[in-house]
Amino acid sequence: MKFTDGFWQMRDGVVASYATEVRDLRLNTDRLIAHAAVKRVERRGDTLNAPLITVEAYSPAEGVIGVRVTHLAGKRNPGPEFGLPGATGEATATTRRENGTAELTSGPLTLRLADSGVFGLEFLDGEGRPLTSAGRKGTAFATLPDGGHHTAAQLALGVGETIHGLGERFTPYVKNGQVVDIWQADGGTSSEQAYKNIPFYLSSRGYGVFVNHPGKVSFEVGSEAVGQVQFSVEDQTLEYFVIAGPTPKDVLARYTALTGRPALPPAWSFGLWLTTSFTTSYDEKTVTSFVEGMADRGIPLSVFHFDCFWMREYQWCDFEWDPEVFPDPVGMLARLKARGLRICLWINPYIAQKSPLYAEGAEKGYFVRTADGDVWQWDKWQAGMALVDFTNPEATAWFQAKLKVLLDQGVDGFKTDFGERIPTDVVWHDGSDPERMHNYYTHLYNKAVFELLEKERGQGEAVLFARSATAGGQQFPVHWGGDCWSSFGAMAESLRGGLSLSLSGFGFWSHDIGGFEGTPDPAVFKRWLAFGLLSSHSRLHGSSSYRVPWEFGDEAVDVARQFTELKHRLMPYLYGAAVEAHTTGVPVMRPMLLEFPDDPATRTVDRQYLLGGDVLVAPVFTEDGQVEYYVPEGTWTHLLSGETVTGPAWRHETHGFDSLPLLVRPGAVLPLGADVSRPDGDWLDGLELRVYAPAGTGDFTRTVTVPDLTGAPAATFRVVREGDTVHVTSDTTRPYTVEIVGEDGPRVVRG
Repeated sequence: MKFTDGFWQMRDGVVASYATEVRDLRLNTDRLIAHAAVKRVERRGDTLNAPLITVEAYSPAEGVIGVRVTHLAGKRNPGPEFGLPGATGEATATTRRENGTAELTSGPLTLRLADSGVFGLEFLDGEGRPLTSAGRKGTAFATLPDGGHHTAAQLALGVGETIHGLGERFTPYVKNGQVVDIWQADGGTSSEQAYKNIPFYLSSRGYGVFVNHPGKVSFEVGSEAVGQVQFSVEDQTLEYFVIAGPTPKDVLARYTALTGRPALPPAWSFGLWLTTSFTTSYDEKTVTSFVEGMADRGIPLSVFHFDCFWMREYQWCDFEWDPEVFPDPVGMLARLKARGLRICLWINPYIAQKSPLYAEGAEKGYFVRTADGDVWQWDKWQAGMALVDFTNPEATAWFQAKLKVLLDQGVDGFKTDFGERIPTDVVWHDGSDPERMHNYYTHLYNKAVFELLEKERGQGEAVLFARSATAGGQQFPVHWGGDCWSSFGAMAESLRGGLSLSLSGFGFWSHDIGGFEGTPDPAVFKRWLAFGLLSSHSRLHGSSSYRVPWEFGDEAVDVARQFTELKHRLMPYLYGAAVEAHTTGVPVMRPMLLEFPDDPATRTVDRQYLLGGDVLVAPVFTEDGQVEYYVPEGTWTHLLSGETVTGPAWRHETHGFDSLPLLVRPGAVLPLGADVSRPDGDWLDGLELRVYAPAGTGDFTRTVTVPDLTGAPAATFRVVREGDTVHVTSDTTRPYTVEIVGEDGPRVVRG
């Protein structure tokens, strides 16, 4: 939201008031409250007919400082509010007043302001160095010609500082210069709109900012004021949290501790998913032919997904199989599961008027209503569809009961599609503010389905394939990137979105291999296969055409088999990264900035990432295999070829469809499984520890834990390099192999 017309003027009809002078400052043991005049007070008369801005600072958790800016405090807030499971409610801050300044400190973060005179907020790190500040226009409210009231803040940008995150955004990865509205939209991957809008950004200077407002938040990131990040809400109050580092990982750890850590998805979900696609024609014969085709070609398959038309047309959702297409769904699911497959079904939170559930839900008051008391309906997507009101506990239980029937039939998970186009001219059961509910609805929807899965399948067995999310949605994985085109450009768009989401607290992410809309060229499909199978979760899915690999040639079959088997071998390592995401909030797919925050080159890199902490992946976005990527400092080793590459350097290479830049970090110890047939096997059976110790790596000590299928430690290995010797010790009695990879070639030591 822009309020100014250039640097000197306001936009027509806009009146802005800035916190200008401290008039009163009160310190409690763990918080401070300041009252600021919006102009200099030179005489008593200046205190009349003029507003005060109230600024309250406190700490909801260690290393997090909240700032609440209020103009008029009497406005009622009907909710919803973000759940903050990490807000302890205990005193986590200390205050002090000295030499004309007041400070509030929480862990390694300090807020400082003058106790009189010019108003301003300064945030300092644990060493007393400035991180950011709210200066002369940094705390404000503005009124618009239409009567709207916006509360705003500006935090300073340092020279060279880059801003990242703000949800799954497909626009440039570095957000400087962009206008970002936090407002859920079904806009695909090729626009400025986003399915997953998160009012949180991460700075390259080692701090984060979370705006605690579930409704629309407008960000001007070095755009309206090029040296500031401005954010505003149409409300009387604005609350934001500054989150300490010092590293980006520390910021994400604190942010996800506050808003909720990702659940740990089941190991089987990391295998390859295959779907019916969307508008294609399919029945049990088609599905069986796909499953058998994968088996006949030696491509391991873990999950089969039925998209929308498992139900009858015009009736989404009625949660009943189309009896003409699937006359024996229970038997069919049993036959698929006998092949070792898990089953996922598409759902959405809408009930079409033709669905038998419509009359039931309308009669019981389970749908969102208009101000006149009618059921809100429209014809977009499904004819006459209504919207389930998840603010009504009875409606939520009703929706869950319909899904439980499917779980009893043998379904293992749900693709929770949609949840973005939520109307604002409606009335909610609990009286929630419609503007706030527009973004927050998806959280209630995904939460309801995920909690049902946990209840019925057990903790650690619940998994979604969700499209929309808001802050806190990371607790209900997995999320995928939505509707993209079948092109190299869309493949790059998808990765940008995934990287931004990873820096917004989401630990697990996927995308439609080959693209969704259209039919990919075989080159696009084969390149996307490698990228997709080196993501946390991997799904073959399309819109109007199938995504079975043999549709794209024999080489595509070979590529699918190769990278699926590679992912299965990597599972002891990948699931360890998944456990880390679950326990610390650090994502499985990591932008380079996360692992190398002191390397300026990593701040803008958006066509590569680290899978876990030790494997660099640079997808190839060209048919001819040309790829450009950045290698950080050290001697890295290609996982597939054993070739070494020394950084820091930019590399230009050409790769066949069976390869891509896939480099292992110097000093890494990769635990590799022996079973290439499935993602959830016995990882300690034939385990190989591959120690990457090229010349120049130096001495190091690494501790590697291989989890079991629940995420608990199954075996821990301590690897110590001292000169030319590598010592390996373990707490397991199971046999394992150690392979030491260096410039002089590998040598194998039996454990």
